[in-house]
Amino acid sequence: MSPIWIIMIVLLAVLIVATIVLYFLGKKAEKKKAEQDAQIEATAQQVSLLIIDKKKLKMKNAGLPDAVLASTPWYARGSKLPIVKVKAGPKVMNLICDAAIYDSIPVKKEVKARVSGLYIVSVKGLHGKTEVVGNKKKSLRARLTEKVNNIKATEDAGKGKKKK
Repeated sequence: MSPIWIIMIVLLAVLIVATIVLYFLGKKAEKKKAEQDAQIEATAQQVSLLIIDKKKLKMKNAGLPDAVLASTPWYARGSKLPIVKVKAGPKVMNLICDAAIYDSIPVKKEVKARVSGLYIVSVKGLHGKTEVVGNKKKSLRARLTEKVNNIKATEDAGKGKKKK
């Protein structure tokens, strides 16, 4: 056998082992996440909050309690979290928001939220519906098809006027 084939077989074996290890680590992390979600749902309470501001900040700059920073692993301290500044009763505090609902939280409005400790699980509008903000950046393809459709619509409108 040539050395190239030996190297290819070894690389293939390493990739297969890495894939198997990642599969089992993923399943373990998935089970852990399901347990954490069950604990969060069990301790969640309905609270009326006034949303003052929302930002994505690093944990160091978020103004979270020292106990939260101390219990966080060193590699997660640099990551940005969705932080919501709220007023609950007379107290103003910073809460961590679920990334899935971060965009649907209205700013400077009163909402009913399910809160578990410092974590906002879900939000409902207290007065009316919460607005889902559609500030998602459009892909290049979506922008080009929109331009083409607009051009066709203006051409069709222009042809209709000329015939009359």
